[in-house]
Amino acid sequence: MTHFLQSPLLISALTFPKRLVGSFSPTLLLHRHTRTKPFCSDMSATSSTSLTHCISLPTQLGQPVQIVAAPGLSDSEFRSAIESSLFRQWLKNLESESGILANGDMTLTHVLIQGVDMFGKRIGFLKFEADIIDKGTGKKVPGIVFARGPAVAVLILLESEGTTYAVLTEQVRVPTGRLVLELPAGMLDDDKGDFVGTAVREVEEEIGIHLNLEEMVDLTAFLEPSTGFKVFPSPGGCDEEIGLFLYRGHVDKNIITQLQGKETGLHERGELIKVRVVPFEKLWRMTPDAKTLMAVAIYEMAKKEGLLPQKS
Repeated sequence: MTHFLQSPLLISALTFPKRLVGSFSPTLLLHRHTRTKPFCSDMSATSSTSLTHCISLPTQLGQPVQIVAAPGLSDSEFRSAIESSLFRQWLKNLESESGILANGDMTLTHVLIQGVDMFGKRIGFLKFEADIIDKGTGKKVPGIVFARGPAVAVLILLESEGTTYAVLTEQVRVPTGRLVLELPAGMLDDDKGDFVGTAVREVEEEIGIHLNLEEMVDLTAFLEPSTGFKVFPSPGGCDEEIGLFLYRGHVDKNIITQLQGKETGLHERGELIKVRVVPFEKLWRMTPDAKTLMAVAIYEMAKKEGLLPQKS
């Protein structure tokens, strides 16, 4: 029988695959994309102060991009926004091989930083509007962006007495106005790109169990390289990219009973979570959560094509 409860010391002792560890240097990217020009304040006709900053992108040299703070945004918030990993990664994506500025058909002219939500000392959410012009038509393409960065989610399947169960969380999701049944998930807390470590930590926080890293399967690694090995749940308005993982284990029935209805989460952060365990065969009908449905789809296709590693 494979035990899924492991010592947390085992987690920190393992080395993650290179593809899962980000090699991007925030300092280098900021230097690459920004001129050594100080912030400046321009007085408008109404005598209100507007913070502005200019950057130059390698894909459109000679066409500086003006970044402007919306009214009410403080100097420190504005600085934090344009220096944040969220904003720098967005700029990097624009100029990547598959980026929308890569072939020269479009140009970025202006960015309005509208809002910043701080998670402690770092930016958690960033809201801005980008003016990207299609050169062929001269029209601006839709450019409202809610940036929250990369995240992970884990599909946990536990087999007990011939039945496979999925382990989910149920918690308040204020944007939807509902309680939502979903996979254990969370945002990456830093720029290191530690998707596997974050996945394990989120399961520990939201479910209260330790997973064996050696038995984690990166489901999004089965996608084509052009996808970046991530999924976008809402690409029309949000930059969030999610790495989906799979964990499979065998447990006694009493473990299923203990997990059902268990209250977890970091209460100091307002996380009021209940664990729900459901038969896997019914899962796809029971949740509106896109992470769950995407994970189920990739899992089933990978299993059909024989891509999943054999369980120990």
